[in-house]
Amino acid sequence: MSEIVTIGLDLAKRVFQVHGADGAGHAILRKKLSRDQLLPFFSTLPPCTVAMEACGGSHFWGRKIALLGHEVRLIPPAYVKPFVKRQKNDAADAEAICEAAQRPSMRFVPVKSEEVQGAASVFRVRELMIRQRTQAINALRGHLTEFGKVVPKGAANISRLIAIVDDPDSGLPAQAVATFRVLVDALVGLDAQIEKLNAEITHRAKENEVAQRLMTIPGIGPLIATAIAVLAPPPETFRRGRDFAAWLGLVPRQHSTGGKQRLGATTKMGERSLRRLLIIGANSVIIKRSVHQAARPGTWLAGMLSRKPSMLVRVALANKMARVAWALMIKGESYRAPAAAA
Repeated sequence: MSEIVTIGLDLAKRVFQVHGADGAGHAILRKKLSRDQLLPFFSTLPPCTVAMEACGGSHFWGRKIALLGHEVRLIPPAYVKPFVKRQKNDAADAEAICEAAQRPSMRFVPVKSEEVQGAASVFRVRELMIRQRTQAINALRGHLTEFGKVVPKGAANISRLIAIVDDPDSGLPAQAVATFRVLVDALVGLDAQIEKLNAEITHRAKENEVAQRLMTIPGIGPLIATAIAVLAPPPETFRRGRDFAAWLGLVPRQHSTGGKQRLGATTKMGERSLRRLLIIGANSVIIKRSVHQAARPGTWLAGMLSRKPSMLVRVALANKMARVAWALMIKGESYRAPAAAA
């Protein structure tokens, strides 16, 4: 029997599928394992490359399998799909993972440590809280509209919504007020929890040297700086800043053929949370461009705003912020504003 060089592991809750191949790519092992059998099985194998799709539990299993002496490689699921032959099942998925891992040009995801995953959880929880708060705001706005009480959109108008419900002279039926107070209590609780998370992120930013340097970039505050420091892979993963911006999804979608370049909307592939935060940061620079040196007349941003749609400029500025952030991380420097053109 040939030596196993690469293993494709299809992860699941209880039943795992293993596909092993030799150096020539020929299948020499197909096996189904339970959760309890997985680590004992890999402990008996000589060191080899174990590939998995990057998913929720892949970093956990990657750390466990790496401790047994194997080289772990995580592959984005979108890069595995083209290697699936016809019918989709666990065995076909494991074979596709194994074949994808053997491609010389394949891109892999670094295995995250427990500390990095723990630090990243604050951003995921905060994002969930904000979504729930938005849902509660929209629900309360919609119900009040049915009674002729119209309030503008946005979290800034929470106090106006609460004031209408608390006003005894608002004209709302008593039965409705009792129900609306459930939404008000949810809004108050969610707002308080979000503030706690924001304070935690600000505290982490003060203790993180990388985040401190990133905050020197216009439009990047404690939230975005800490998110980049925690959620982004090591800067050495990318050859240049453009690759980092492309990983975030801040580039146009290409559908080029026949020598004709066709660029579409933003790809929206990559790290969704970081991409959204960078666009929000770019929007803050554009809104407050009168106080930002980077937006003064003669600068790149001022020229873009004078001839391009505002949303396009926001994404372009977010792309530039991402490239600058990569440069600061790789060089260990702080931001220096470019000189304005004469």
